[in-house]
Amino acid sequence: MRYLAIGAHPDDLELHCFGTLAKLKSQGHYIAVCHVANGCYGSVTIPPEELKKIRFGEAEAAAAVIGADHFCADVDDMSVNSHDQDAIRRLADIIRIARPDVMFISAPNDYHPDHTEAGLMALHASFSATLPNYITDHPYLEKVPYVYYMNNTSSLEFEPSEWVDISEYMDLKIEALKCHKSQYEWLSAHTSSSVEEGMIITNRFRGKQCGAKYAEAFRVCAKAQRIPCKRVLP
Repeated sequence: MRYLAIGAHPDDLELHCFGTLAKLKSQGHYIAVCHVANGCYGSVTIPPEELKKIRFGEAEAAAAVIGADHFCADVDDMSVNSHDQDAIRRLADIIRIARPDVMFISAPNDYHPDHTEAGLMALHASFSATLPNYITDHPYLEKVPYVYYMNNTSSLEFEPSEWVDISEYMDLKIEALKCHKSQYEWLSAHTSSSVEEGMIITNRFRGKQCGAKYAEAFRVCAKAQRIPCKRVLP
């Protein structure tokens, strides 16, 4: 099968689903990752144009850790808008390139406006990608992808429908997160906590819920054509 994860910023997917993606890759599935925003505002010292190039390179390196293809829709931070038709068309073309059977996207109640808008944009673009008359550079999909929401950043008011045991892939997940060197100081200062420690605590908490050492949690998108009749997570 083919899997595509779409997040808001470089490093969001590493936090929320890279263990699952690494596990899927080890099972022989195709995996791809896409960040909608370019990460241009994630620093107090690096100018936006320079920073977005740095962050693209960091995301590229992180994707390589788990063997994923990497894409970016190149929207500036704080400008992700689910009604931006140009950005939706770019994202739809990325989806047509990746041709996923299953997509992972941001939860509707995540804390950051870019996260929630990126999730809505992914739903819009993935449906548009199946329409023959919706023209992009690549051919249309024949089937609407199944969709799962990723655990939100705080785990507050997020009730999973499925869990994935990532215990054997936690080291890879941490290695991928460490590729985002530009963000370690910024995120620690901005959130008043260690981003790596927070990720480990979250995955340990989700693991405790399902009898694993570490796990990632997901909720199926309960919309027509989005719900599989069989388990498609590893």
